[in-house]
Amino acid sequence: MMSTLSYHEKIAVLDLGDDENRFTPEFLDAVNAHLDTALAEGAHGLVTTATGKFYSNGLDLDWLVANGERTQWYIGRVQALFARVLTLPIPTAAALPGHAFGAGAMLALAHDYRVMRADRGFFCLPEVDIRIVFTPGMAALIQSKLTPKAAVAAMTTGRRFGGIDASDLDIVDATAGEAAVATAALAMLAPLGGKDPATLGAIKNIMFGPAVAKLTESAS
Repeated sequence: MMSTLSYHEKIAVLDLGDDENRFTPEFLDAVNAHLDTALAEGAHGLVTTATGKFYSNGLDLDWLVANGERTQWYIGRVQALFARVLTLPIPTAAALPGHAFGAGAMLALAHDYRVMRADRGFFCLPEVDIRIVFTPGMAALIQSKLTPKAAVAAMTTGRRFGGIDASDLDIVDATAGEAAVATAALAMLAPLGGKDPATLGAIKNIMFGPAVAKLTESAS
């Protein structure tokens, strides 16, 4: 299933899909188009979620192997999406019904809030175990959202955090049962509707300015 956009009252709900939801170029195009639509239609908030066992498994490593000469372009596009979500001028929440790995976990971190399934699924930054060094932009994003203790635990160990463990380290803001993850995320955003987008966007750009600068300095 491709990504889809729907609404719960005035909150946009972006379902990333029902497979691993890896960041293919086509996936990035679709997500950005959905964000364009949500903003153009005056959404009061954004929840991203997924239908299958994965929220997102992150980078499309097969595409990278086959298109090595386009690595910088591809990473630039991924980081541009992180920067966009990080500074989106409406409240945002990621509802994680399953695994969020690598860049998928970073996409969740780019949101204002995160809700994770309590009983199943992992949040994981496996880069240390697959011998990939975080880009300066990715490191800046992670460190802008996590405490130093949580950043060390997530970035240097490759640990797979279940919902309760992730909540204990404030990686996620709440946990919920399988059927209630998206509902909990919507409930977080419901009281925040109606904020002035220009003001909120400016505040986020100031809050996360250093991370945005690192994420976008090589984007093309």
